[in-house]
Amino acid sequence: MRLNDPELVRRQYATEAGLAVRRGAVARFREGPDAVDVALLAAVDAPAPRRVLEVGCGMGQFAKRMLAELDVDLVAVDQSRRMVELARERGIDARSGDAQELDFEDAQFDCVVANWMLYHVDDLDLALTEFARVLVAGGRLVAATIGEQHMYDVWSLTGFLPPLRQFSRENGEEVLRRHFARVERVDVDAILVFPDIASIHDYIDSTFFSAAVPRPLPEPDVPFRSRTVNSVFVAEKAA
Repeated sequence: MRLNDPELVRRQYATEAGLAVRRGAVARFREGPDAVDVALLAAVDAPAPRRVLEVGCGMGQFAKRMLAELDVDLVAVDQSRRMVELARERGIDARSGDAQELDFEDAQFDCVVANWMLYHVDDLDLALTEFARVLVAGGRLVAATIGEQHMYDVWSLTGFLPPLRQFSRENGEEVLRRHFARVERVDVDAILVFPDIASIHDYIDSTFFSAAVPRPLPEPDVPFRSRTVNSVFVAEKAA
């Protein structure tokens, strides 16, 4: 199983069902800081960008927050038609698009945002080349991802270890330095406290890996705690 298998990615995000379950779990069960609140918005806003492109916008929640809280002109793209539809319902200028072949001219954006999606891109270096191409000189990429220990407590219960990600806390800087002049990382870790067994099972069933997880699913003591491991990278294009 590859997390960047184009067909698996297409099926996972053809609807919002799985993503909504995972986002809901984070919103309801998190104890500790939120990466969006403590790192992402500030990273986008720091250089006071005028035009922002979000790639892999999903249902449009972060795009909506950027429009509400930052003084920016925003365009969002996603390869899933359903995600584009949902983002548009939030008032976002959302368009169908491929991270590996962006339909924009060179140097059109001050900031590109790519949150929790680069590990799903088939050709990561091609996508990052595209991001750098559409950025102005000195522009920045803000990219959120997770670490190898993300939700490890849940996965260790099942006896299933998710495959390594091509873009993670551990390898993200190395990857980004192939395309950008300066790279920084901010780590934001927290805990999800699942109140019951059903919520644990729902989380597992919502994931990319659900079909590969051994059955029956375990029934641990609850409340059950699992660490979340998030990182926000800021990569700047040479001026």
